[in-house]
Amino acid sequence: MTQMQVKQNYSLLNHNTFAIDVRANVVISYDNEEELKEMARDGFSNYPRPILHIGHGSNLLFMNDFEGTVLLSNITTIEVLKEDDTEIVVRAGAGLTMDDFIEHCIGQGWYGLENLSLIPGQVGASAVQNIGAYGVEVCDHIKRVNCVSLTDGKEISFAREECDYAYRHSIFKTPEYKGAYAVVSVDFVLNKRFTPQLAYGGIVKSLHGEGIDINNVSAKQLRDVIIAIRNDKLPDPKVQGNAGSFFMNPIVRIELFEEIQQKYIDVPHYTIDEQHVKIPAAWLIEQCGWKGKRLGNVGVFDKQALVLYNIGGCTGKEVVNLAMAIEADVESKFGVKIECEAIIIK
Repeated sequence: MTQMQVKQNYSLLNHNTFAIDVRANVVISYDNEEELKEMARDGFSNYPRPILHIGHGSNLLFMNDFEGTVLLSNITTIEVLKEDDTEIVVRAGAGLTMDDFIEHCIGQGWYGLENLSLIPGQVGASAVQNIGAYGVEVCDHIKRVNCVSLTDGKEISFAREECDYAYRHSIFKTPEYKGAYAVVSVDFVLNKRFTPQLAYGGIVKSLHGEGIDINNVSAKQLRDVIIAIRNDKLPDPKVQGNAGSFFMNPIVRIELFEEIQQKYIDVPHYTIDEQHVKIPAAWLIEQCGWKGKRLGNVGVFDKQALVLYNIGGCTGKEVVNLAMAIEADVESKFGVKIECEAIIIK
């Protein structure tokens, strides 16, 4: 059994996928809930504040060195809690890489998460961010999110209905809850019968291109196609530092959408309800001419305009400056405000 590791003046270069070279005063890697509870009950008295709990740092942008303590979870257990003929409830440790968990589930015959394949990050962060792709959100299969209070070390469990899930949103991102709790595990409800979700993102076209019958596609085949699509469109953060989709797709009122549609007949969109439409931020950014452009040491990826990437040695400030320029151009041209999906740590 490994022991909790405490490192001082530690580089976070390998703990944020943007590859921003910053340091933290203290970094603590813990291996189980009890270690986390003990530190929290003691008020983290031996460690500098503020306290920041992160996963792989796949959705973080550090502006400066972090003058505090960073917590890293090494809880990677997988436990079956309940099952019947049609469903299974599985508890996954927050420190488990989400894509590894998805691959494991498919191997076990537990289905529902295939469309989220290759999204970077850990299980705990997936529940906080409500990650989604190709018509599936992780909240579709979350039953409970199990946490430890960083104030007093007490356990607290949030049912899915309490998590206030919406597009890239959860209760854990609100001011009251942000930084107050650390996710230690997530309970997922998964299906024993595979039903592919094929509505989004050219999945059917890709399956046809591979000679796969969409009426007889397996979960592994769907996962492989999703991975191929992502690899084709998105830079590998191990090669080019990035945080995946930097911007969220804006949801606008139908009146504004119709104004835009008068000028751009083929504007892509997804109907949310009778009054709201979602427009891909990548399309808006591309129309403003930013796709493939560079500003200093940071650029807009030439295959996917949602992605800002580290050309080499960029700072958090450079990324924010580029993001602000893009946001201003989109609002000026379309009257649409696009928001940052990445979490900026100042």
